Amino acid sequence: MFNLALLAARPSDWTHEQFITWWRGEHAEVTYPLPGLRAWRHTAVSSALEPRSEGWDGLSVLSFDDEAAARAALASEEWQAAIKHVGSMRGKRIALLGDEREMFRA
Repeated sequence: MFNLALLAARPSDWTHEQFITWWRGEHAEVTYPLPGLRAWRHTAVSSALEPRSEGWDGLSVLSFDDEAAARAALASEEWQAAIKHVGSMRGKRIALLGDEREMFRA
């Protein structure tokens, strides 16, 4: 798998709960149609383990078959619609692409 990982923080005038509800609901509906999307996992951050990690509300990992599929999704009209939906939200995010390797399974 090849992943797009997005770490995001809410706008200052939103609550954590509002942001997660928006992300998993309204924004998810716009994101589901991404071409080549194989899986999407979302984590609502409940606490930071160290001070330098504070200020983030959630992590999404969108999975594709390979890098070409991920880049095609990012070049798609569906991705543009998802970006447009975020609009001028004023939150912050970090977006990263990379290949996945399973390191452990119980």
